[in-house]
Amino acid sequence: MSAGGHSDEVLDGLRRHARKLVADLRGPLRRVRLRSGETVLEVEWHDPAEAVAVPRTDPVPGAGPVAETVPGPDRLAVRAPVVGTFYRAPEPGAAPFVAVGDPVRPGQVVGIVEAMKLMNEVTAGQAGRVVEVLVEDGKPVEYDQPLLALEPLAGQGD
Repeated sequence: MSAGGHSDEVLDGLRRHARKLVADLRGPLRRVRLRSGETVLEVEWHDPAEAVAVPRTDPVPGAGPVAETVPGPDRLAVRAPVVGTFYRAPEPGAAPFVAVGDPVRPGQVVGIVEAMKLMNEVTAGQAGRVVEVLVEDGKPVEYDQPLLALEPLAGQGD
């Protein structure tokens, strides 16, 4: 077997271990680092609970027309926890996790970002109503990029 084939096999094994570790712990992990010989797999993401009200900012350069609109100061943003590919539904052909007009509660899954074949849940940090989807399904996203704009729910103690 070639060195590249062995390396790919080791990396695949590390990915499986990382998926299992993340699934078993279910906590607010920030970084996972696994090593097998010279092969290292390191994945880092931010805590979705850190999502807070978003100040008005300039559009993300090169993000495409859907990401041109950024939430205003009276809106909340659900942000990408990692660099990867954003998906609005759990699998192709399935209904999206949320749509414009849907209410969300803190901790509710509103999308996923695939990074290095790991599916990272995107959760709402606060209660609100989805007022805009800022990134198209299947498009690449950067770390901390706004994905959804939420309008805070008035009178809700969530």
